[in-house]
Order: sequence, then C-alpha cells, then structure tokens
Amino acid sequence: MECKLDLNKTYAIALEGGGARGAYQVGAWRALEEAGVRYNAVSGSSVGALNGAMMAMHAREEAENLWSNICFSQIMNVDDDMMQRLMKREIHGFSELKALLKEARDVVKEGGFDIEPLRRRIAQLTDEEKIRKSDVELFVMTYSLSDRKELELNARELQPGELPDMLLASAYFPAFKNEKLGGKRYADGGVQDVLPLHALLSHGYRDIIAIRLHGVGFERRVRIPKNAGIITISPNADLGGVLNFDQEQSRANLRLGYFDAQRVLYGLRGKTYYIEKTFDEERAYRELSAMMREAAPELSLRKLNEKLLHDLGRELGEKGDYYDLLIAYLEKAAGELGIDPFSVVTDEALLGLVWEQYHIKRPKTGILRYLSRS
Repeated sequence: MECKLDLNKTYAIALEGGGARGAYQVGAWRALEEAGVRYNAVSGSSVGALNGAMMAMHAREEAENLWSNICFSQIMNVDDDMMQRLMKREIHGFSELKALLKEARDVVKEGGFDIEPLRRRIAQLTDEEKIRKSDVELFVMTYSLSDRKELELNARELQPGELPDMLLASAYFPAFKNEKLGGKRYADGGVQDVLPLHALLSHGYRDIIAIRLHGVGFERRVRIPKNAGIITISPNADLGGVLNFDQEQSRANLRLGYFDAQRVLYGLRGKTYYIEKTFDEERAYRELSAMMREAAPELSLRKLNEKLLHDLGRELGEKGDYYDLLIAYLEKAAGELGIDPFSVVTDEALLGLVWEQYHIKRPKTGILRYLSRS
C-alpha cells in the first residue's frame, strides 16, 4: 500500500484527553511509526499529556506494555475486581451493593478517587532529562485553579522535578482527589483545551496530526492558518468510559487505534472495516448487480436500478456513488456474517469473503435479505 501522507514532512501531533481511552493513541502511534511518519512536537491534555511524554521519550514499547496491562489499581486506590464488575454492571446481591455504596461515600468524603498509584506510575515512567533533551518538543495542557488561568507548558522550560507534577496536574479529572502540587491546585487540561491544537499552532507548527478520543472537556476554538494542515485520526467505535481502566477494553482500543491510523495513512475505505480500493465505480456497479441478480436471476434491470439498489442505498443511508454503496453493503453484510474487521483487505477480497460466508450460512434476515429476494 502507498502512504497518502507526505513522508518528506515532519509532523506535530496533538493528543486529545480522554482518560482510560488513551490506549487508542498508542495504537495509532505504532501505525505512524511503522509507516515512517516523523514527528518533532507533541501536545497533550490529560491522558494525552501522559502519552505525549512517552512519545517525546520515543518509548513506544513501554507505552504499549503499560496500556496492554493496565488495571484500575494502577491509577486509583480501588479494588480491581469491584471496579471491573461495576463497569460491567455485574454487581450481584445486596451485600455487594452495600459495600459499593460505602466505598462511593468514602470516595466522596475524601474529595474523589485517591490517585497516588498514578502519581507513582508517572514518576516511574517519566525521564525528565530525556524529555528535556529530546528532538520532540512536548507541550502539556493544564488549568491552574489557584491562578485561574490556562497553562500551555513547554516541558523544556520546566524546573527539574516539575514535569511529573504537571503531567499529573493535566490528568486531574474531576472525579480524582485534587491535592496541591507545588503549593497550587490544578484541573484537568480538558477543562480549557481538550484537543490542544493551539499550543502547536502558536509555536509555528503547521503540519499536524490530531488523534481524537472524544473525551470529556472543552474544545478550544482556534484559528487554523491557511498554510496549516490538520490530519485527523478518530474512532468510529465506542472506546469505553473515561474511567474504565479495564485491560480487555484497553487492548481493544490499542488495536482499533492501530487500524484507524492505517485507514488515514493509506486512504483505506470503510467505516468499520479497512478496505483497499481496487474497483472503480463501473466495476462496483457490475458487482452489485451481479450479487443481486445471482440471488434473483429473473430480476429486471429496471427493477434492479429503480427499486432494489435505490432501497438498499436508502436503508444504508448511503448517498454516494455505486462504489460507496458497494462498500457500505459489504461492511454491513460482513458484520452480520461475523467476519473479523481487523485486517486490511481489498474490496475484491472482502466481496469474496462475504459471498463465501453467505453461501455457508444462507441467512435471510438483515441486510443479507437483499441476496435472498426474488
């Protein structure tokens, strides 16, 4: 596959805040590095700041290991089993509910979840000297409650020992117990700038890759200069809750980020599958027609074009050309047939997989009923 990004350029990367969804960004980072994308700056809010520090250290393997093995107790002083069942809504019986309510009251009484484990983890992972001397400029977003102002902090300009505190400050989600850092109180970077484009643009960076998480926070309005280009990597699927530090969810987000980044890098088609385009519209029309007419040989061309394909497009909400309609149909059909979306396939290969599984399972419901009509 040919990369659609200009690999002669060096990019800056903006990492959106989003708590436990942060694994998605590390998956995307892997895809960018494998494609040969170079970057010399990264800005981050909340979990984006933590991932950004790892990027500045070029510590992708460490970041992948962290997110692959994440658990609630690495972030908060909580019981992993209880939190996991809570997130999955698997609290059984009055005694468990009573224990959960007591823990919730204690959390509220203490001002939020105790995140001492996160503080220790940041101190363990952060090499200030390496970040200060890195070829990647790191910007950390937070909000000073004490000074009532937004802060865009350049890691190179912070005093020794200050960076771990500011990374923690950027991640001070409202549900976390807020303790003073250096004598001041801070709030999550998403309070003022959940997607920190401004820090990069104001420092002259113009070729930017934004990795979204659709997290909780305020998205600051910024004026995009005419000579700037923003490339966005964004999930279509649900990444889970911002406090759902579940290992299974995190690993799924790593994989999703990796493939979503490939969709952008290589111009892949599809919303839930990753499809390399080899058909033109005429070929797509022929394939759609052949599928419908093989299932119903007596189908007239007029009925095919004016009725069946029209109805199919309306049901799928697809207003594009016949190629777009074919891809929308194949994605829906592949999903109903249980075909794994996590591989890069050509449109021709996905068409073959759909036909193969259809002939095995012969379903007559859902979108596949279009292959069963007479």
